[in-house]
Amino acid sequence: MTASFQNAVLTGACGGLGQALARELIARGAAVALVGLHLPTLQALAALAPERCAVYTPDVADSAAMQAMAADWMARAGAPDLVIANAGVAGGYDTAQADDLAVLRRMLQINLLGAATTFQPFVTAMRSRRRGALVGVASIAGWRGMPGNGAYCASKGGLIRYLESLRAEMRGGPVAVVTVSPGYLRTALTAGNRFAMPGLMEPDAAARAMLAGIARGRTHIVLPARIGWLARLLNLLPGALHDRLLLGQPRKPRRGEAGATPIPGLAPPTDPRA
Repeated sequence: MTASFQNAVLTGACGGLGQALARELIARGAAVALVGLHLPTLQALAALAPERCAVYTPDVADSAAMQAMAADWMARAGAPDLVIANAGVAGGYDTAQADDLAVLRRMLQINLLGAATTFQPFVTAMRSRRRGALVGVASIAGWRGMPGNGAYCASKGGLIRYLESLRAEMRGGPVAVVTVSPGYLRTALTAGNRFAMPGLMEPDAAARAMLAGIARGRTHIVLPARIGWLARLLNLLPGALHDRLLLGQPRKPRRGEAGATPIPGLAPPTDPRA
């Protein structure tokens, strides 16, 4: 089965993968609701097809704001046939640091709750339309925990389980639920990584592969596919050996450290020297 999409909602449209997805959808003639936090980036994307795009800047964890966005978009363009919950943040995490508890909370709000608040306003309308796909962008990091990355792994692991549950609820209906698990993409979220990133993939290639898989009716997509096989092989190792191998890897930079990516909605970390 193949499908083409005419009406798409995309969160995280300002990031590397999000911009690539937006450009690809717009190039294919779709009307696109561009959801993100950096207004100039969204406006530049919308300028590619102003008659088919609208720009929104809600916090994806704010259900009322997301419902307002959905109502406005459906009044403009009708019910979407593709909703991609792509908004996500990443960062190192240390349970011994009190400031990092806020990082965990915010990451769960954006990466996990944000997918539910993205999907919820559209489910009834998409069911009535009797076609479409709800797509959650998870991560290989959600398959197994990694040292120093507990907040991100927990949020993406939770998202994978949420999507599994939603898929079971929607099974037999007209709306598909798709889990996308990227490995390493060349984006701002990985730019500060201090460890090896096998299979590093360009966002444009990832966007094309992702949309092709969705159109073919796949419910699980790994980008690139070979990273999925590598992760599965590593998961066959005994837990103690797997943990020992990972323990020696450099940790992802924490908030406030060199190479860390900003996390929207968080105050600057406390400076212990203050």
